[in-house]
Amino acid sequence: MFIVNVEGAIHKDGKWLFIRRSEKEEHAGGMLSFIGGKVDDEGNKANVLEETLHREIDEEVGVKVKNLQYVNSSSFVTDKGKSVVDIVFYCEYESGEPHVKSLDEVEGVFWLTSEELEKKESVPDFLIENLKQAELVKSSLVTN
Repeated sequence: MFIVNVEGAIHKDGKWLFIRRSEKEEHAGGMLSFIGGKVDDEGNKANVLEETLHREIDEEVGVKVKNLQYVNSSSFVTDKGKSVVDIVFYCEYESGEPHVKSLDEVEGVFWLTSEELEKKESVPDFLIENLKQAELVKSSLVTN
């Protein structure tokens, strides 16, 4: 079985919202990432990916988002050998001032352009690739 994880590429005014993951996190502690988390076992439920993403974004940084659009999916194995399916969604910022709500999960919150992200330390290659894919989704929404 896989752990199912969702992430939100949140966009506002030419910048993207990132967090620095807590060093306490089981996977990728201390690294920059999009905001998200694991899908809980909720039995029969519609829109479980989208609902999980809304919940995780609110729990971690206190922001509301809208217009979720699929970006991509991938799989990976955590440092502890757990298999994960990761789904990234493009999200438009709706409201709220992003801030750290749980130091066990998040150490910092940043609005960054793509260029600023690439200059930061502790940026995994998969985050840069996911951001490029999110930018393509954003561009397709603007042109349609």
